[in-house]
Amino acid sequence: MRLSFPIAGLFAVSLSLSTPAFATASGITGQSGKEGAACGLCHQGGTAPTVVIEGPASLAPGATGQYSLIIRGGPAKTGGTDIAVDSAEATLQAGAGLKKLGSELTHSTPKAFEANEVRFDFSLVAPSTDVTLTLFGSGNSTNGDLSAEGDRAVATKLTVKVGNGTPAPTPGGGGEGGDDEGGCAAAGSAPLWGLMMASASLALRRRRRS
Repeated sequence: MRLSFPIAGLFAVSLSLSTPAFATASGITGQSGKEGAACGLCHQGGTAPTVVIEGPASLAPGATGQYSLIIRGGPAKTGGTDIAVDSAEATLQAGAGLKKLGSELTHSTPKAFEANEVRFDFSLVAPSTDVTLTLFGSGNSTNGDLSAEGDRAVATKLTVKVGNGTPAPTPGGGGEGGDDEGGCAAAGSAPLWGLMMASASLALRRRRRS
């Protein structure tokens, strides 16, 4: 009975140490790069892959666009991802190999590389109003040993213009306000001209009297 306690303790420690690997194997959120993090806190040591998001850079309001997050290179055995969007009115829809957790998309299981790349397809349903939004995605290229060592993640992003995009700020100054200021300045100078005319008339009268 006494020997069972050290064994149980050792098993608990082993389980706690392996938890991050198993947790991320079934997907993770908050690591898309939107909040700054991009899986690099746990996965380190491997060769960095290249990660891109491909898809339309513009959509009509309310339209659905098809996108892919593609991981190329790195350890290139299996890959995982986390994808997010910075607009609360936009909706992400999972494709094959992805699942939705909250408002983000992540891999359901690590996906095997084929021809040195792994691709995660997904959809973006645009808001019904004009806005410029950003898709964020991190791609993790792993060596497939279910540990965090020897893997490497890289973040990327894609700007998408919906309709006319976010309205540009109105420039300050000029316009009718400037004309009004000019009118006020011209009107303010009228008493000065009147004073000058009165002074000239008074000087002329004095000359005639002399």
